[in-house]
Amino acid sequence: MERHELMRLLAGHDEASKAALAALVGGGEYVVWEEITLSSEVRARGYESRRRSYQRRGVETLGLERGVQLLREHAQPVRTGKITAVDSSWTYQLFLTEDGSELVACIGGRRPERRPPQ
Repeated sequence: MERHELMRLLAGHDEASKAALAALVGGGEYVVWEEITLSSEVRARGYESRRRSYQRRGVETLGLERGVQLLREHAQPVRTGKITAVDSSWTYQLFLTEDGSELVACIGGRRPERRPPQ
């Protein structure tokens, strides 16, 4: 998928999508996988599990609860993608319709700071 196409899909959505768009416009790396590996319901269950883990570890997220809800409502296969901010501080998981023509959900997560070994 071309960068400009992905930018069009992210425009005008929720906070996570807007942040993902800003990362993409700012030169962030991205990938959208062609294969469909799991249904949106399976993805929703996986991210619900991650939500609990993220909360325990204090990982900052954007759009996680909304993303899980949207994936459950979609109830069809999804194509996935990822955007990584230039400074690698945030990553955004993208969920697109099977044909890649629409954004289903976007979930952002701040990467934990690496601490030097003690």
